Amino acid sequence: MATDCIPQLAFTFQGFRQPVVARFDTPHGSSDGGAVLLKSIDEQLGLSARLAACLVDRRQPGKIQHTIEELVRQRLFSLACGYPDANDSARLAHDPVHKLLLDRDPLDGDALATQPTLSRFENAVDTKSLFRMAEAIADVVIEAQRERRRGRARRITIDLDPTEDATHGQQELAFFNGHYDTWCYLPLTGTIVFDDEPDHFPVCAVLRPGNAPATRGAIGVMKRLIARLREAFPHATLRVRLDGGFSSPEVFAFLESAGVEYLVAMAKNSVLTKRAERLMRKVRARSATTGQTEHRFGATRYRAQTWPRTRRVIVKAEVVRLGTAEPRDNPRFVVTNLSLPPEAVYEIYRGRGDCENRIKELKNGLALDRTSCTRFWANQFRVLLSLSAYVLYVDLRDRARHTGCARAQVSTLRERLVKLGAWVDRSVRRIVLHLPASYPWSSDWRAIAGSVGALVT
Repeated sequence: MATDCIPQLAFTFQGFRQPVVARFDTPHGSSDGGAVLLKSIDEQLGLSARLAACLVDRRQPGKIQHTIEELVRQRLFSLACGYPDANDSARLAHDPVHKLLLDRDPLDGDALATQPTLSRFENAVDTKSLFRMAEAIADVVIEAQRERRRGRARRITIDLDPTEDATHGQQELAFFNGHYDTWCYLPLTGTIVFDDEPDHFPVCAVLRPGNAPATRGAIGVMKRLIARLREAFPHATLRVRLDGGFSSPEVFAFLESAGVEYLVAMAKNSVLTKRAERLMRKVRARSATTGQTEHRFGATRYRAQTWPRTRRVIVKAEVVRLGTAEPRDNPRFVVTNLSLPPEAVYEIYRGRGDCENRIKELKNGLALDRTSCTRFWANQFRVLLSLSAYVLYVDLRDRARHTGCARAQVSTLRERLVKLGAWVDRSVRRIVLHLPASYPWSSDWRAIAGSVGALVT
């Protein structure tokens, strides 16, 4: 096509006598040139290959144009690059970098799958395949950490946390939840933390109906994680942190039979409130004197009617003052089998709050809550793909530990490292990604590329 025939947009700026013209006329260009970093990580972890191996292809062989592994990678990398829906993926059908991510010739390779193909793919996955995929994701994360740490870890902490996933439409098993005041699903997410490190590594995401209690599925998830972690890190102490929704006799019985350390929040009741009153009087007096929020810590032995024995409960007596509002009592309780001082135990429990930030990353950066399929199991498949994309980004962030992206969230990592304009060229000997010379994060990108195996030539 002649250049003059290409539609263009002309801008008139006061600082220029000539118009500034914009044309979409660069062939073989992509806005996701940095995604090759994610491809390198995926190949090192073997993540997409293991996910594809969990799926059964029931299509007629003579009519197959896109393999299961290609479809998994197309959805996985599309999510990672910020395209959460199947029709988003279809818009990238001729993008040279996205072809490269699927091991296709970036210039002459076949187009990627269309939206109908991807939608059929999502809806064809069965429950056994989903279970195998969930196990594969956990295995990839744990095996990667075992290799990186050479099987050595002093302590591993498991954090489980439910979240709300608002639904819109006629999704299966979406129910109205009065606590969140919306129709929703209630996914259960899980991360692991090594020793006292700040990083949370994602290991599970289980979609649950909107009326599911917090404990639904939790014991099964913990049982599988504990078994895998003990096999990979036989000398590590395992610890579990849970919020108050998990406080049930069955969960406590499981944790004690599993022989792990645990910290589980518990809702206040009349007995615990009475036990905390002595500390609360001291805190009220102190807060009245200072005019500030004050707190103190204590411990008590407590046995609920449904418990077979007494357990240690940490008490945080707190009075909260916010501006000109009236001071408010805020007692908190944590059930634990740790023998550390009360304040130290509560400080450990507070560390689980960071897993809520990981949920925000999953939602805001990788569309964990884009569960818009009609079928429940198709939505579970989407949740696992979002989790898999997060595994890639957590590994990418780990590789960036000595750069300006060391603590960046998913959206920032994508903006700085993945959303990189590229012109793709190919010769007989190599494929070249021409990247902008003025790219502001080039030094960080080079360092990370070296950490994922790129060689300086």
